[in-house]
Amino acid sequence: MILLQRLRHANVLQLYGYCYQDSNDIPDTLTTITELGSPLEMIQLLQTSWEDRFRICLSLVRLLHYLAHSPLGSVTLLDFRPRQFVIVDGELKVTDLDDASIEESSCTSNSDCFMEFPARNFTLPCSVEGRCQNMNEKRNLYNAYRFFFTYLLPHSAPSSLRPLLDKIVNATGELHWGIDETAAQLERVLNLYKSGEYLQNTTRIPKAEYRRVPEAFIPDENYRCWPSYHHKGCLLSVFDVNEAIEICDSYSQCKAFVLTNQTTWTGRQLVFFKTASNHILPDPDKITYVKVTD
Repeated sequence: MILLQRLRHANVLQLYGYCYQDSNDIPDTLTTITELGSPLEMIQLLQTSWEDRFRICLSLVRLLHYLAHSPLGSVTLLDFRPRQFVIVDGELKVTDLDDASIEESSCTSNSDCFMEFPARNFTLPCSVEGRCQNMNEKRNLYNAYRFFFTYLLPHSAPSSLRPLLDKIVNATGELHWGIDETAAQLERVLNLYKSGEYLQNTTRIPKAEYRRVPEAFIPDENYRCWPSYHHKGCLLSVFDVNEAIEICDSYSQCKAFVLTNQTTWTGRQLVFFKTASNHILPDPDKITYVKVTD
């Protein structure tokens, strides 16, 4: 409870209050009131869009950057597992700080700074002050790599971002980077994605021509794609119309698409991709593009 009070950050579960009360004949039981989050289900996360999975990793890195530079010093999460986190409005938040520690391990030589994990081990340098250098930070970072990055970052990412994402995964898996560099690189990915710069090096010559139909939508004619924001249709996010055309060209069954007025957390527009345009209805908030040539 005290750590939740002291560690105030967007990716730490918010503490609303607490009280002491007798409960089941146990005097002075402490009850805390926090914001409500959904349990982190990795199986479900793997079925979501890359954009949402990237948001989870970005949330985690922002949290770990804060913990490495917190008012209490460098904080490590000794029990670092997905069940220690929840999702609140798409953001990852740590909920269990029972096993958090601010003590950097003392040492007399590098051999005292040994970190053991199931897949591999690391030996960190022992500082002249007799402390293992950045052990708390590096323990958090490697756990983020093995529980989150390897599963969520590269899979189904935009092809032009894959080299940078692979570099991030490899650098954290080898602990070549600290949290500052890792956070800077993930923020770079975010900027490339939000700005559309990641599309600049791709060939964008439409294979087909499209007719623009303003204030219209296609209610049916759905097909499924993966990953999709809609379980019964193909609903994807795009940076602009050109990217929507590129996506439609890449699906043989796509004959039209509908731009909605909805956006994702990065500001990208949500688009429904359709198998036909036989039934078009008026809608002031949508724009339909119909393929006229293949």
